[in-house]
Amino acid sequence: MPETSGRRGPTGNRRVGDSARAAVDVDRATLEQRLADFERREHELADRRAAAVAVAIVEDEGGRGILVTRRAAKLRAHPGQWALPGGRVDDGEDVEQAALRELREELGLSLPPDAVLGRLDDYSTRSGYRITPVVVWAGAVVEALRPNPDEVAGVHIARAGDYDVDPMFAMIPESPDPIIRMPMLGAWIHAPTGAVIYQFRELALHGRTTRVDHFEQPVFAWR
Repeated sequence: MPETSGRRGPTGNRRVGDSARAAVDVDRATLEQRLADFERREHELADRRAAAVAVAIVEDEGGRGILVTRRAAKLRAHPGQWALPGGRVDDGEDVEQAALRELREELGLSLPPDAVLGRLDDYSTRSGYRITPVVVWAGAVVEALRPNPDEVAGVHIARAGDYDVDPMFAMIPESPDPIIRMPMLGAWIHAPTGAVIYQFRELALHGRTTRVDHFEQPVFAWR
């Protein structure tokens, strides 16, 4: 699912295999325990459509990071924008199955069910989706990545140095809640992707429970 931001920010882009950033300083067992202890917020589906995104931790010679994609320019919805791998939950799927399927379809990455570590808070979008972030430990799979050109223009590893940054907030006249934007990968990454990454950063890197489901999306994402 896209982050609904094409605006550039103050940091430079990092591509798969780039070793200049620090590794995520949490191991699998620690992250799995933090997720097990995390009391997540679940939103009622109501009239929304269920969707899932994968927060996939990978490892290469540069250490650990999470996979972030650039959506293909020819896509009808949110072309060219930063996103986490994800999409709608199909009939008969749960969110874990949907997240793993989207990793396979978008990036050619096939992972077993036991790669799933847990879920973060649901985030309900203005466009009618309830997004459930699924945290997945993919491991040393970078060489196996095969981005689908129909959906993905590029795939990047966001290192801790990319996303362990403080978000920026701004008020808009259309909402009483602030919009959130993460200054990373050369862009302002807004909610929902920016919100999910910020919550993951807080829990994974700092062991903190920080709620993000109230943060607003910019008006251009309300469709």
